[in-house]
Amino acid sequence: MTDQPPIAPANDAATPPETLIEVRGLRSQFGDQVIHDNLDLDVVRGEVLGVVGGSGTGKTVLLNSIIGLKEPEGGSIRIFGHDTGDLSSEDSADIERRTGVLFQQGALFSSLSVLQNVASPMVEHTKLPRDTIRELAEMKIAMVGLKPESHHQKPAELSGGMRKRVGLARALSLDPELLFLDEPTAGLDPIGAAAFDELIRRLSDDLGLTVFMITHDLDSLYAICDKVAVLADKHVVEKATVQELEKSDHPWIKEYFLGPRGRAATKAA
Repeated sequence: MTDQPPIAPANDAATPPETLIEVRGLRSQFGDQVIHDNLDLDVVRGEVLGVVGGSGTGKTVLLNSIIGLKEPEGGSIRIFGHDTGDLSSEDSADIERRTGVLFQQGALFSSLSVLQNVASPMVEHTKLPRDTIRELAEMKIAMVGLKPESHHQKPAELSGGMRKRVGLARALSLDPELLFLDEPTAGLDPIGAAAFDELIRRLSDDLGLTVFMITHDLDSLYAICDKVAVLADKHVVEKATVQELEKSDHPWIKEYFLGPRGRAATKAA
């Protein structure tokens, strides 16, 4: 009988997921008003994270701090391992290429067509030939479910849902790893909101995206989020699955998930 080499034992320890966003001890304030104090948050590769909180808890302030639109008063933020408080021009460009942002109102250029809006990040950040940029922009537009007839329309000619989709196509223009969404379903009717949720989940799965999504929409949390971070008391009080948060004893979380709106969302999920 031929001796066989020993079989190596299986590695039971799962490799921990890569942390793409690491927030530590964040302090945000406007004048004397403290919005965040000693806020910690991790976002790992591949997860769809919903961020919720009551009015005035600083959801958009947190987003703006992470993407560099607001300088925090204290603490640290790391994206892709880069300390955002000490970025070289090369590091800043690396982050910008690897992230996409969909702002609440789409933030489209009103004077540009749909095609031009979606192509604009590629024009700014790449040296691709014009024909290639056009082809890629057309692909992104199709990816978010818009027809070729929309290519030459201006934002003012589009419905609210179509503007959201154009904004999403532009956010995906550079094939980002990390996608930021600020209230993506705000202003949409229930059918449009559900369709947009489905689109985000499909794109996340198909493209391997990591998603940081601010929302007030319970239906979105149940439909697409892997984890939910809850802002209250000036920091993240819990980060967990929706099912785990339903069992929380925190007063705001309990009211949010187990109140009338939460019960309706639970039944619909």
